[in-house]
Amino acid sequence: MMILFFVFFLAPVVFFNYWYLVQFMMVILMLILINNYSFDFFCSVSYFFGFDFFSYWFVLLTFFFFCMIILSSNYYNSFHSNLFIMTCYFLCVFLFFVFCVMNMFYMYLFFEFSLIPLLMLIFGWGYQPERLTAGFYLLLYTLFASLPLLLVILYLYNLYGSFFYDFNYGFSLSFFFHFCMIFAFLVKFPMFMVHFWLPKAHVQASLSGSMILAGVLLSIGGYGIIRFMFLVDGHFLIYNYVWYSFCLWGSILISLICFCQGDIKCLIAYSSVSHMGMCLMGLLSMNLIGVEGSFILMIGHGLCSSGLFYLANVCYCRLGSRSFYVSKGMINIMPGMSFMWFIFSCINMGCPPSLNFIGEVFIMISMLSYCSFCFVFLVFISFFVACFSYYLFGYIQHGLFHGCYSYMLGSVIEYFILFVHLFPLLVFNFILDLFV
Repeated sequence: MMILFFVFFLAPVVFFNYWYLVQFMMVILMLILINNYSFDFFCSVSYFFGFDFFSYWFVLLTFFFFCMIILSSNYYNSFHSNLFIMTCYFLCVFLFFVFCVMNMFYMYLFFEFSLIPLLMLIFGWGYQPERLTAGFYLLLYTLFASLPLLLVILYLYNLYGSFFYDFNYGFSLSFFFHFCMIFAFLVKFPMFMVHFWLPKAHVQASLSGSMILAGVLLSIGGYGIIRFMFLVDGHFLIYNYVWYSFCLWGSILISLICFCQGDIKCLIAYSSVSHMGMCLMGLLSMNLIGVEGSFILMIGHGLCSSGLFYLANVCYCRLGSRSFYVSKGMINIMPGMSFMWFIFSCINMGCPPSLNFIGEVFIMISMLSYCSFCFVFLVFISFFVACFSYYLFGYIQHGLFHGCYSYMLGSVIEYFILFVHLFPLLVFNFILDLFV
């Protein structure tokens, strides 16, 4: 309740548009959470709220990205700056509730509420007029997929009179029931074939929308699958092969699609789909090392992908375009930023030492224990991920520049934001006991 009241009483500061004070209070809240790291199972339980191991790290990640949004946003002096920070604050609060509630209905409720601030970020602060189409894609996919989940939750309450995760439900083993329960989280993850909303939302969203979408919102799907997997392990043992097959082929096909992109943000968005496919395969393998690897990769990919989107915005501010055909030869005028591109591209392909590398190794072990024939797919997935990460770095940094940009080096605040993204990715390897 201490953390809940802290978040609530932060609202007046947000309404009066004190940006730096809000950021300072969020840092204080993160330090309180870090100081109280003792969440092996549900604890701090009160009024349907509680932390466990998974929700603790996702809440910490939510507060971290809220601080990064405030720090990286350039809307300080705009007319709608107060509306922007209020939208980000409500999105942060709804995500906090999603990860902390112990009630399935409340979790679904805030799962849907988080869509409203995200749509406001896309519609209000997006780039092109196509942001309306991107918002409608996001709305259609999320609402269409989440309605069956609501019906399943209400059906369970009608039978057993409880919404709580720790109740012993006698689930039906029909595939239709399993599909209705898991499909909303597969769309949010997103799984191959239901991923079409993600590249559109990323490309048309502002920097803040892309950072929170890559950092936290994609993790909601993994969090929901983890929650329901512990409730209905029989379902997953029987029907995992269906979603597993989609992920195996999807990760390879999406990696090939990355080579056809002409937009930097679009390529980074498609790389998120490929990595989330690997996360989903780790969860569906139904063993401890797979779940731990998926959890580590979700955190590592959130930090890495957010850093890549920030780097793409740095190039966009200089060049006025996100096209690969315009962004060339940046290593000649921004060598320091080019080094950051190189580090984040290496982390994106899973090079050691990084959280992504540890997570991918754990997932590969779990995949081989699930099906030894997956080795063939693993070779292609790892190779293509390395190829499009190298393509992303090499195409932007090398080549002949056209001279149509303004000569401006990276600022101190930009390097600081990138360092804050990079520090956990490289340091958490040495304190891996926090995750496993």
